[in-house]
Amino acid sequence: MSNKLEFAQEVQEIARISKALSHPVRVYILQKLSKMNACCYSGDLVEELPVGRSTLSQHLKELKYAGLIQGEINPPYIKYCLNIEKWEEAKILMSGFFNEKQVSIKMKDVKSNSHINV
Repeated sequence: MSNKLEFAQEVQEIARISKALSHPVRVYILQKLSKMNACCYSGDLVEELPVGRSTLSQHLKELKYAGLIQGEINPPYIKYCLNIEKWEEAKILMSGFFNEKQVSIKMKDVKSNSHINV
């Protein structure tokens, strides 16, 4: 029987946000929405980004999964906006993560000879 590491909710959320930020297209979308302080349509984004509609759709899906954006469907258009509440939470969470001197990970019974690289 082995003892497994159990990640705290905060660690899981940092990972989800980090994944959302792991591609330049997604970072660009978030920067654009943040600077605009407004919403934009997916059709507008596909015209200015070097990706096709289906690829853009996957990037938007990843940002929605992380909770960083929200979409409003008004056929045939989809309008995307920052999810302001989650955006602010993400900024605080990531700021805390980068400013920590020691990473705290909630663990259940870790063997004394286990090595965890953080």
